[in-house]
Amino acid sequence: MNDSFILRDREWREVNERVTLSSHAALSEKSLGRSLNEEPDMFRTAFERDRDRIIHSKAFRRLKHKTQVFINPDGDHFITRMTHTLQVTQVGRSIAKTMGLNPDLTEAICMGHDVGHSPFGHTGEDALDKLHPNGWSHSENSVKVLDKIENLNLSYETLDGIHKHPWKYEEEPITQEGMICRFADRIAYLTHDVEDAIRAGVLKENDIPNSIVNELGPPGKTWINSLISGIFKASSSGEVQMDSAVSAHMQELRDFMFENVYLRKGTETKRVEYQEIVVSLVEHFTKKTNELPEAYIQAQSDLENAIDYVAGMTDRFALSSYEQII
Repeated sequence: MNDSFILRDREWREVNERVTLSSHAALSEKSLGRSLNEEPDMFRTAFERDRDRIIHSKAFRRLKHKTQVFINPDGDHFITRMTHTLQVTQVGRSIAKTMGLNPDLTEAICMGHDVGHSPFGHTGEDALDKLHPNGWSHSENSVKVLDKIENLNLSYETLDGIHKHPWKYEEEPITQEGMICRFADRIAYLTHDVEDAIRAGVLKENDIPNSIVNELGPPGKTWINSLISGIFKASSSGEVQMDSAVSAHMQELRDFMFENVYLRKGTETKRVEYQEIVVSLVEHFTKKTNELPEAYIQAQSDLENAIDYVAGMTDRFALSSYEQII
């Protein structure tokens, strides 16, 4: 009996993709390529290299100190942008594996989808959107961080999926793996944000509309299972979709969360306060460009360079920088 290892190198993995994945999957050997041509890796596929580069990036590491919903929470178990990203990736990979789509590309997109998020969550994003001459989007900034600031030279499919993961873009990602990230992102944040809101005392479980609980079950992993099952139920045509009834309840849950958690009454003053911090930081670094790290000095206006730098800050670094400046 031969008990030695058989190495599954890149060529073996590419053959395995052809044999095991759906005809609707994005095959790594047929990737549209990168901005700069590279020699293929001996062992990893193109999309595996993308995933590894994102995980080892500085922008990815900063996610552990960036807000998901609650800014600088005291409790140890509140979701951060890092734990949100890991949950999106787990949900996305589970969907991809079950549907025969490419789990490595799905994982790369999900791992990178939020690396460009601003400090203070969507509150910071709103401030930057008003400051930027062309408007500001965290997904577009994610692409910029990975492609320009850290120069990771990722594949076109990965960058496209990251760019178009928000539902506000009418143009869908070019791969079904990119569509998985769209759904996985919403599934993850709606389910864990409810649990955080209950943990913070903002919501009680019986505040959740009965129509949602009756359809999806109690908050937590049951919701995740119900929402993922809604995708499997509706995606037989080769396109990643969600059952209309389940989708309607997910939208109802999203509307409920915006009214009762994300934009709830009593938080307006705090949101304005954090937006003012972001604005002050951008104004400072627009004037003091000599204080910008070299990676953030791009061939663009001083304002845009300052926005890039502030957008990359963690919550705590933004607060400490503001205290030093002001």
